[in-house]
Amino acid sequence: MRSLFRRLALVAAVAPAAALGATLFAAPADAAPVSVTTMQADIVRLTNVQRAAHGCGALKVDPRLVTAARGHSAYMAQTGAFSHTGRGGSNFAARERAAGYQKPSAENIAWGYRSGSEVVTAWMRSPGHRANILSCRSKTVGVGVVYSQGGAPYVTQDFGY
Repeated sequence: MRSLFRRLALVAAVAPAAALGATLFAAPADAAPVSVTTMQADIVRLTNVQRAAHGCGALKVDPRLVTAARGHSAYMAQTGAFSHTGRGGSNFAARERAAGYQKPSAENIAWGYRSGSEVVTAWMRSPGHRANILSCRSKTVGVGVVYSQGGAPYVTQDFGY
């Protein structure tokens, strides 16, 4: 149980900020990094597996949400900040709109996990993240993974209606 808490590093945001998540920080795992493309694709695929198992339709990847998610992950990786608040005090809804997506839904973030499976498993164990993933009202998704200079992966998953 103690190692679970050490590895758990994530926070959920739900529009309109209805859910609050807990933040627990952890050191990155000692494993070889997975490629950004593989990890992003795995997170989308595994998110859709969870949605199907719970009666929701599959999310479609939207390039505008991918842009917003990658940008926020890059900000966190560059600054070491682990927060839904981004550059210039932005929130996920503002970042999604700035990327051209007009119907923001929610955001999940994670830090330090070495595979898409680890990320989605952790999110499904967290009530706020789970609610974001299993919101059948969301129709689109974008995932961004960026590694810090020290090799820690920062993950953002943006949802849209």
